[in-house]
Amino acid sequence: MGSVPHIVEDFKGILQVYSDGSTIRSATLPFNIQVDDDASVVWKDCCFHNDNNLHLRLYKPAVASSPTAKLPILYYLHGGGFCVGSRTWPNCHNCCLRMSSGLSALVVAPDYRLAPEDRLPAAMEDAMTSLKWLQAQALSGNGDAWLSDQRVDLSRVFVVGDSSGGNIAHHLAVQLGAGSPGLDPVQVRGYVLMAPFFGGTVRTRSEEGPSEALLNLELLDSFWRLSLPVGGTADHPFANPFGPASSSLESLELDPVLMVVGGNELLKDRAKDYAKKLKDMGKKIEYVEFEGKEHGFFTNDPYSEVGDSVLQVIQGFISQISDKF
Repeated sequence: MGSVPHIVEDFKGILQVYSDGSTIRSATLPFNIQVDDDASVVWKDCCFHNDNNLHLRLYKPAVASSPTAKLPILYYLHGGGFCVGSRTWPNCHNCCLRMSSGLSALVVAPDYRLAPEDRLPAAMEDAMTSLKWLQAQALSGNGDAWLSDQRVDLSRVFVVGDSSGGNIAHHLAVQLGAGSPGLDPVQVRGYVLMAPFFGGTVRTRSEEGPSEALLNLELLDSFWRLSLPVGGTADHPFANPFGPASSSLESLELDPVLMVVGGNELLKDRAKDYAKKLKDMGKKIEYVEFEGKEHGFFTNDPYSEVGDSVLQVIQGFISQISDKF
C-alpha cells in the first residue's frame, strides 16, 4: 500500500503541493489589502483564451481627460513567482486602478497559467496570446468597444511586468523585437520591469542579504523548483537571461526598457546587472532604484507617496518615447 500524500510545498496556504504532485489552491489570501476604488476608473473582465479559461481585466478612466486625446495602453503582468497571483487579487487590482487613473491609460491585466500545474513556458505563451487577442480586437470589425481605435492608441502600448511578470515582459521584448512588427497594427513601444524575477545558480550579494518581510531566498528557490521545466536549474534561459544556455541579446534590436527596483530587494542585484549588461550592449535602458524599499512596494501600496513617485517615473518614460512618434 502506498504512503498517504503529504505536503511538500506550502505557500502560506495559498498553494499547497503534495508529494504525489497534486495541488490545492485556496481562495483565501494571507494578507489584508482592501480595494481602493473611488469610481474614477471603470473596469470589466474579458475572456481571451477559451480553451484555458483565461481572462483579462480592462481598466479605463471613467471620464476622459480630453475629448480628442487617445489613451495609451498599458499591459500589466502580475507577479507571484509564476506559481500564485491573479488580476483579481486586491493588490493587483489596486495597482491597475492607480495606473489607469494616474497615467490616463487603458490598462489590460491578463491572467496566465500557473505552475506547478502548468510549468514554464506556459505563462509566457499566455502573455503572448493576450497580446495577440488585442491584435485580433484591433483587426476585427466588431471588436470590444473599449478598444476602438477612436478611443485608444494602438501604436502606444507599454508592457509593465511586476516580479515574475517582469521576467515575462523581458521574454516578450526579446520575442517581439523592436516595434513588435508581428502585432501590427498594435505596436509595443517600451517595457517597464519592476524588480523582475530573474535567477541564477550563483548567488548575488543582495540574495545573500537579509530576508524581506514578504520574500526570502527559500521562497525564491521554491518558485524556481516548481515553475521551471522538470530538471531545470536557476540558470535555465527562462530564469537567467545571461545563463550559459541563454541566447545572446547582443544583436537584437529591443524597445526601450525602464527598470524599477527597491533598494532592499533580494532581486536588486540581478535587476542592476541586467540593466548594466543591456546598457553595455547599447540598448536603451533606464535604471531607477527606490532607496530602502522591498519587493512589491508599488503593487502593494500604489496610493502611497512612493507610489506617486513611481507613477511619475513611468509617466516620464512613456512621454519621452511618445514624443518621438
